[in-house]
Amino acid sequence: MSDADHDVTMLLRQWSDGNQQALNDLLPIIYGELRRVAHQYLQRERGGHTLETTALVHEAYLKLIDQTSVNWQNRAHFFAIAAQAVRRILIDNARKRHAAKRDGEKVLLDDVAIISSDRAEHLLALDEALQRLEELDPQQSKIIELRYFGGLTIEETGEALNCSPATVKREWAMARAWLYQALTSTD
Repeated sequence: MSDADHDVTMLLRQWSDGNQQALNDLLPIIYGELRRVAHQYLQRERGGHTLETTALVHEAYLKLIDQTSVNWQNRAHFFAIAAQAVRRILIDNARKRHAAKRDGEKVLLDDVAIISSDRAEHLLALDEALQRLEELDPQQSKIIELRYFGGLTIEETGEALNCSPATVKREWAMARAWLYQALTSTD
């Protein structure tokens, strides 16, 4: 574990123990990481999204600091929870966008989704496929969530799931193949 990872882990544990100063010290460290994760995800989606990245980071951060009952284990655990938060935010925004498009309602500027409307349907299909995959293989579903929505590396994903990088690579490949089949089948 690097010194930076150790510092994050130490601050997360102190925050879990009720030390609010630890949260203040943690913010500058995790904000940059959350921004990197959000930017990486949105980079795959479309260009020109500087404000959307910031909005995604802020919304994810607010969800994360509201987690008062979590006993934070380490940096990887924190970013695993962050990946879940990012996924939920993106799916909720895609659902809003899709519903507004379907109902012919106007979308207010404050309600503009983080992702473009043409990508909303794809994201919803991915979420449905991930839910089916979770029923079949929860670990593979979690690996997709951590890598795709959380931007975690193979090593970070292994640490978060307490398994080897080789297992993550193997499960990642199988899960991606399953998702490809699920998303491209016409039946």
